[in-house]
Amino acid sequence: MNILLFGATGMVGQGVLRECLGAGDVERVVVVGRTATGIDHPKLREIIHPNLFDYSAIEAELTGFDACFFCLGVSSGGMSEAEYSRTTFDLTLAAATLLVRLNPDMTFVYVSGAGTDSSENGRIMWARVKGKTENALLRLPFKAVYLFRPGVIQPLYGATSKTTSYRLLYKVLQPLLPLLRRLMPAAVLTTEIIGQAMLAAARRGEGGGVLESADINTLAAERAR
Repeated sequence: MNILLFGATGMVGQGVLRECLGAGDVERVVVVGRTATGIDHPKLREIIHPNLFDYSAIEAELTGFDACFFCLGVSSGGMSEAEYSRTTFDLTLAAATLLVRLNPDMTFVYVSGAGTDSSENGRIMWARVKGKTENALLRLPFKAVYLFRPGVIQPLYGATSKTTSYRLLYKVLQPLLPLLRRLMPAAVLTTEIIGQAMLAAARRGEGGGVLESADINTLAAERAR
């Protein structure tokens, strides 16, 4: 498989990239982002692209992919709804609408979040915007669209958040997360499991829809089949 990955320097993206590079059936991973990952691997190619709202300059390099793993995301803290919508809805759809034209047989996997509001009318701003983004992606004619809604995530193998407040929170919770994972294996994910589930979705190449934490865990188990 040829995989296109957005957000490889974030906590989830770091875990997903690790699983992609280690998968025997993944031939090529192309990462698109504003900053380099710092990883050197024969399967990996990086495209440093500062403007994630306009891909016209690199359009020719975004074809021939079986799946896109879209792990870009920002915290809504301190943002207005208009600002958050631009960095979430507008940014995601800028990539997705181009990719569906260039790769109509692509499986698109989007990292959303637990509590996302599919009605788009709830009281929580970030959940409305995520729901609007999910709904727009489902309307695009990809081969399949998977909407991942993780809740609690245990970072593994050195994966770290780019958001300072999240890094501090994970530092406090780190001793507790393995215990929570053992007590609630269906509810607590790891960055490794999320990456494995995305690869399983790409291998399926069909189905899709909303996947909560338990569904992501189940999908990850398909990796060995």
